[in-house]
Amino acid sequence: MAMEKDHLEILLEDIRGKFELVLEGHESLSRKMDERFDELNEKIEHHSFLLGTLNKKIDGVDNRLGAKIDGVENSLGTKIDGVENSLGEKIDAVAADLAAHRADTEAHGPVYRVKESGN
Repeated sequence: MAMEKDHLEILLEDIRGKFELVLEGHESLSRKMDERFDELNEKIEHHSFLLGTLNKKIDGVDNRLGAKIDGVENSLGTKIDGVENSLGEKIDAVAADLAAHRADTEAHGPVYRVKESGN
């Protein structure tokens, strides 16, 4: 029995040693996982910061572009209105000249009329 007890103690000591190795391995893996988790969190925070900065820049560009587009639209609208008014005035002047010319030709009677020949 003494021999069995010694063998059992040796086996238990061997099992204890292996168990301690397994625990050390788990602790080491846990530390490494925590380190990687911290590194990933830092990278995520850094990228979130970069995305925030990029979004601010995009918003700034969008606002400036919107202002420029509005300026071009307003400028074009003003120019088109000016051209429309100018053309309207010219058309009115041509219409007035045509009306005056008609009135003048009708006032002179048959002298200026075109006659069709009846062959």
